Amino acid sequence: MDYIQLPSHDEVVSDKNKFIDMFDLFYHNNDPISAKGLCQKVDSRYLIQNPPALYLNTQELDEVSALSYERDLHPYHQKEGKVKALETIKFSISTHQGCYGECSFCAISVHQGRTIRSRSEDSILKEAKLFTTYKDFKGIISDIGGPTANMYGYECTKKINKGTCEEKSCMFPTMCKSLKPTHQKQISLLRKVRDIPGIKKAFIASGVRYDLISDDKAYGYDYLKEIVNHHISGQMKIAPEHIDDEILGLMGKPGKQSLVDFKILFDRLNKESGKKQFLTYYLIAAHPGCEEKHMQNLKDFATNVLKMSPEQAQVFTPTPSTYSTLMYYTGLDPKTRKPLFVERDTLKKERQKEIVVAKKEPRFRSGFDS
Repeated sequence: MDYIQLPSHDEVVSDKNKFIDMFDLFYHNNDPISAKGLCQKVDSRYLIQNPPALYLNTQELDEVSALSYERDLHPYHQKEGKVKALETIKFSISTHQGCYGECSFCAISVHQGRTIRSRSEDSILKEAKLFTTYKDFKGIISDIGGPTANMYGYECTKKINKGTCEEKSCMFPTMCKSLKPTHQKQISLLRKVRDIPGIKKAFIASGVRYDLISDDKAYGYDYLKEIVNHHISGQMKIAPEHIDDEILGLMGKPGKQSLVDFKILFDRLNKESGKKQFLTYYLIAAHPGCEEKHMQNLKDFATNVLKMSPEQAQVFTPTPSTYSTLMYYTGLDPKTRKPLFVERDTLKKERQKEIVVAKKEPRFRSGFDS
């Protein structure tokens, strides 16, 4: 078996460029088909990381999903009271594993992989039918989805056979031509779930990539219409995170025009259906590279283009195994190795957040032209 030697522990501690080299090698060796083993010298010994195990295929995922889970708190802990989170997930269905979105701040591409593995439609329908046998089931499935709900049921053939690409991403800066998004299977699945006796409503609470919907010329419109008419309750959560091109590039997120196009279509479908439903937006403040002027751009865009006032935003939190955290630690753009502004002052981070959620007119203008 081939192993790659990473820069030593001493090197990565003393040289941030070596740290970036190490992380690049680690990140690109997490696919079970293409990955090589890794080793790193630590003092006088070596730390060894073997390649990851092969992913479960559809049949194996179905078998795991069919095991007799209790869907309840362990009896040992019941005396401690209810667990609120359990109420959210007890009657939810995981349709697939993995995500090829590769947002810079998200570790899912490492711990679940960048190749989608989907359960069969029959397996998912059996689980939905099983819910109806529970006395405390009220007919509501809280979520049918995964890390990204609308990646279910399709994948790039090259990735399945040869592993993930090392030099390019599936979705950034543009959609790879080898990836052909189709929502056909998910539309079929959702309709069949709705037809199950005892199912009153099945929500999609997992994240939805709106650029996948736009890229699917055959079924994207029908998929969004399906969601608008049957699978959201008052609001649909999406995650643009930002709108400034400079920050979006660092985040690995699509440009703002895809968000505008999606909102126009969403609003139109709601009007046609006679529903009053809204989009809510996940936004991030103080991401590496982000300054107050970028947050002002975001505020102006939300007000003038999206015609809304954001009520919440999260301050960027460094998390293991992400490129955004690499930027935060090194203060460098990992692609260009050029210095990158990183806000480390807690009060100034909160200031960035307040700029976008403030109800009053901010104290300064950025000159953003929508």
